[in-house]
Amino acid sequence: MNKNLKAAALIAPLALMTAALITTASAAPKLSAQSIIVNPVQTSLNVKVWTDRDNSGSQTPNYYVGDKIRIYTSVNQDAYVYLFNVDPNGQVDLILPNRYAGGANYVRANTPKVFPSSQDRFTFDIAAPYGLNKVLALASKTQLNLNEIATFQTQGSQAQGNQGGFADVKVQGQQQLAQALSIVVNPVPQNSWISDVAFYNVAQGYGNGYAQPAPVAQPVQTQPAYGFPVYVVDQQPEWRTTFSSERTADDVYSFYAAELQRQGYRQTDRRTDRGRYAGQFQNGGNTSELRITVNGGRFEIVIIKHQ
Repeated sequence: MNKNLKAAALIAPLALMTAALITTASAAPKLSAQSIIVNPVQTSLNVKVWTDRDNSGSQTPNYYVGDKIRIYTSVNQDAYVYLFNVDPNGQVDLILPNRYAGGANYVRANTPKVFPSSQDRFTFDIAAPYGLNKVLALASKTQLNLNEIATFQTQGSQAQGNQGGFADVKVQGQQQLAQALSIVVNPVPQNSWISDVAFYNVAQGYGNGYAQPAPVAQPVQTQPAYGFPVYVVDQQPEWRTTFSSERTADDVYSFYAAELQRQGYRQTDRRTDRGRYAGQFQNGGNTSELRITVNGGRFEIVIIKHQ
């Protein structure tokens, strides 16, 4: 789920199936106008996904930076459930399955599964980017092969501060995700899978779990709840700070990205490479770069403003 779904990072390209892959005995999976994969064949299997602020799964509840979110899913028959989160920038996170205690994705009939569960020793915290998020649930009576969509990170990437319990997703954007999943479900019996979707919005402002940033007049060392130095807006072209933290690199990146977005910037690019995180933000004709380098638990933050 990122916004940053901070425990997770909570949810990269493949072509659509061509007509040559479609047999006369079956119909191809469809993509709705909202880029949701849909099974055109009637099936007795049903899946539902919803958040803790909307039990119906049909509304679009607001969450704020620092709020904690829980995602629920249920099926009417035993099935494997795959949960993906797509944020406003097209970042895709595979929420379920994962390698945490509650991360198994075989769900029993009529037994709602919540993530994170009581077995998981972390929370799912809302972070920027602001805007509409989509949670896509795909249930299948047959276990699906997602190797072309996502792979779990190595121990080496965990050492760089990434969340090793979650997978690296190879597709980006809801359209590419839906296209990729349409290929994944092609080999399984067509009446054995179904999908559902829920939406939530990351709204401007800060929730109860996140302290308001310090006023501009405060010194750089002023600390919010997470213990990160506050980015102070001034006329200098470059602002930098270093600090140690047990938080993940995604947590740190999301915090400073949210600060820039609070000041009117929108994120236009994000890159990650071996412990280095970089993002570009635009505000009218002004551009700011966010650069984060992590070495163990030591972070170096640089924000460069281009007029």
